[in-house]
Amino acid sequence: MSKKIVIVGGGIAGMGIVNTLAEKLKDKEITVINKEDFYFAGPSRPLILTKEQQYDRIIRGYEEVGKKGVKVIIGNVYKIDPDNRKVYLAESSMGNKVKELSYDYLVLTPGIVYDGSSINGYDKYAWKNTTVYDPGRVNVLRQRLWTENEGSLVVYAPKAPYRCAPAPTETALLAHTVLKNRGVREKFKVIHIDANDKTQPPFIADVVKETYDKAGIQLVTGQEIVEMGESYVVTKSGEKFNFTVLAMLEPNRAPKFVEEAGLGSPFVDVRSPQDLRHPKYDDVLSAGDAAKLPFPKNQEIAFESSMFAANKILEMEEVSEKVPVQYAFVGWAYMGNLEGKLETLSLQFQMDLTTQPPKPAKDPQLKRDTLCRKIDGNKRI
Repeated sequence: MSKKIVIVGGGIAGMGIVNTLAEKLKDKEITVINKEDFYFAGPSRPLILTKEQQYDRIIRGYEEVGKKGVKVIIGNVYKIDPDNRKVYLAESSMGNKVKELSYDYLVLTPGIVYDGSSINGYDKYAWKNTTVYDPGRVNVLRQRLWTENEGSLVVYAPKAPYRCAPAPTETALLAHTVLKNRGVREKFKVIHIDANDKTQPPFIADVVKETYDKAGIQLVTGQEIVEMGESYVVTKSGEKFNFTVLAMLEPNRAPKFVEEAGLGSPFVDVRSPQDLRHPKYDDVLSAGDAAKLPFPKNQEIAFESSMFAANKILEMEEVSEKVPVQYAFVGWAYMGNLEGKLETLSLQFQMDLTTQPPKPAKDPQLKRDTLCRKIDGNKRI
């Protein structure tokens, strides 16, 4: 009887596991559950602001997955029963009537939820917020940057870990680029409030600060936003910042069904970065942004953790052939263009997490040529 593998989430981590197991496990029944019938790639999403990236280039369907014999179900997981190996789904708009799935292995790769519930006033004024992280709200932010002629842009980064460490910095600098290009930058304040002591990732914070100073971007570090109104935010120290446009990243967490199943909070508990099984359940694994890992939450870590999760399932199925993988990556941060040209420069950095302490490195020179590699680099799905 074939083993049933259920993967919750069809992003980088989920598809990394799917592609590996579909190739190496011959006797298997793999099902992927995803909230939408498409995947919206994240790494180059901020460039939608400067119109250097387009929606149609970063949206993927799941047709290729189906060709591999993998079943894709569009629906929302609302409950997991790990003791009885059950996953429960709500009916979806795509016509799927599946409400219960059993599994031999469950892999949780649902990504993260943006949760602003800890911010006073968020429930009333969340509609005022934009962000580069969300497919709809990044479009709203782009429209605002290309139509507003004066005011204040407030960008916010919560305490790490959160998805894509440089994205708040990228938002501020790409916004500067757009406003400069339009000739209205002098009529705008751009303020970056960061709950961390340094902008993330911290080892490029010096280059970010230098670039901010040249761009005239105000940086406020070590301050959480604790309150928001229709046109202002307040930090923990009591300082009030007015905004015309707000690009606030809310704190990140795994979906509620993870905590309600006793699998971890705010992220899924795992045994180690190399053994991504839950501490209590051998048959429940996690990878990607939802997993509680001591690493940044980004595309590279999502993919690498998916390989470790796939290897563990192969090991439990007594398959000797494994996928070579280690935690190390090269990343890029979009640093905009101080002159207002719609030709974004990027800062390349590296992180080798196989050493203790981890070994970071960076190229302090902002360059154009690395940009294209990141725009086209998300082709794993």
